[in-house]
Amino acid sequence: MTTPPLSLTGRALRLLSAREHSRAELERKLAPYEEESGALSKVLDALQAKDFINESRVIESVVHRRSAKLGSARIRHELSAKGLDADAVAQAVQQLRGSELERARAIWQKKFGSRPNSPAEQGKQIRYLASRGFDGDTIRRVIAGCPDLD
Repeated sequence: MTTPPLSLTGRALRLLSAREHSRAELERKLAPYEEESGALSKVLDALQAKDFINESRVIESVVHRRSAKLGSARIRHELSAKGLDADAVAQAVQQLRGSELERARAIWQKKFGSRPNSPAEQGKQIRYLASRGFDGDTIRRVIAGCPDLD
């Protein structure tokens, strides 16, 4: 006996049960399953009215999950890719900047733990932190071991 295919609401709830999704993400993921025009919009409107889709929770979730491993530039990129409001993304990234140096130091310490011995090793460490989304000034301060310049 086969199970009937999931409705749009069922598919959306299944996605939302795994993690927070933005409306734009759900539209993109569920569009192939929309059988009649406008049905997806109605489903998403209903879920948003019931607060199953909440932009601020999406932002909080991404920041919480990713801030221990990534810099603010990468997190901003991920949030923007989710189709979230630019002002809300900018505000979340601004809050992250306060802990940017400490997060970069923790990531660097876990991966390398010691100052580079050669220019090649220094380049490797710089590229690693840059790929994680940290800016040049933060990377320079972490590698050089500069004290806070607050």
